[in-house]
Amino acid sequence: MIGKYFSWVRFWAVLSKEFIQMRRDRLTFAMMVGIPLIQLILFGFAINTDPKNLPAAVLSADNSEFSRSFVRGMENSGYFRVVREITTEAQAERMLAVGEVQFVVTIPEDFSRKLQRGERPVLLVEADATDPAATSNAIAALFNLNQTVLNRDLQGSLGHLQNTPPPFELRIHRRYNAEVDTQYNIVPGLMGVILTMTMVMMTALAEARERERGTMENLLATPVRPVEVMIGKILPYIIVGYIQVTLILLAAKLFFEVPMLGSLVLLSLVLILFMAANLSVGFTFSTIARNQMQAMQMTFFFFLPSLLLSGFMFPFRGMPGWAQALGEAFPLTHFLRIVRGILLKGNGVTEITPNLWPIGLFLLVAAIIALNRYRETLD
Repeated sequence: MIGKYFSWVRFWAVLSKEFIQMRRDRLTFAMMVGIPLIQLILFGFAINTDPKNLPAAVLSADNSEFSRSFVRGMENSGYFRVVREITTEAQAERMLAVGEVQFVVTIPEDFSRKLQRGERPVLLVEADATDPAATSNAIAALFNLNQTVLNRDLQGSLGHLQNTPPPFELRIHRRYNAEVDTQYNIVPGLMGVILTMTMVMMTALAEARERERGTMENLLATPVRPVEVMIGKILPYIIVGYIQVTLILLAAKLFFEVPMLGSLVLLSLVLILFMAANLSVGFTFSTIARNQMQAMQMTFFFFLPSLLLSGFMFPFRGMPGWAQALGEAFPLTHFLRIVRGILLKGNGVTEITPNLWPIGLFLLVAAIIALNRYRETLD
């Protein structure tokens, strides 16, 4: 009776067929194993919502034991790493604008004199708040330092200052995002995330679909050169990308009131480079994938680490060194810094250049690989 409705022989035949098909489709099997493994490694080792050793610069006009004790206390907290001592406010402005440091500490020249008189001098800390998650815990640690960092120096006749409110006032200036609004960080970043996903996926799927339908063979039979095919196929998606960017910028301005301090023309020029880099990746995937399913799998194999290692979801400086090195290889990481710099900081060409050339280098490498792969399909 059971055999009428269920046969172990038929069941085993179907099961064996699926395993054989899975073994033949090695790319799909690799994606099935690789994507969970990447998620496990990144979430287990690379993701950190409490970043430490954040780079800081010190602008000190007071070379006293009190100021040196405060700087040492900052470093001993684990949240700060003094990378440079500067002498002018212009240096401080430039380092914050290009993202070289996360904090600038300014100690006035009369800091020690006012401190000993009990006048509570003001110590200014400027923070790059374009990513509030990267600075919130460090700022909280500063306020804890304010209470105790000078206790060892306040002895003898200065001992009474330990029993009063903090001996100096800590003034925090959150640059570029004074209200610590996460929308200022998320909405511009979404531009890069959406473009990365759609540009790579649309190109990879379109070419794989042509291969499945047999129209690619018709194209290969024509005298069109590989570079002509590549440019002709990615140009329409660049236009689509600009439409997406226009909608995102309109929503950012009208609904989320994100400031746009820099040049939108400069942003438009950067977008060409960024979209071309992602489209080149999609074109490469299309020459490897046998069908649309594989193209989709390869897209997510590229998109997932790009998203997690770019600094969009988690503070970039909170990741370990090896994860930051991997993140630097993806164009999304550099584009996020550029778009936030242009919109929130008003950066120009000089400030964005350190993050512009890595995108150009990625585009060059991806384009060469895509053209070589396409030539192999011609052969």
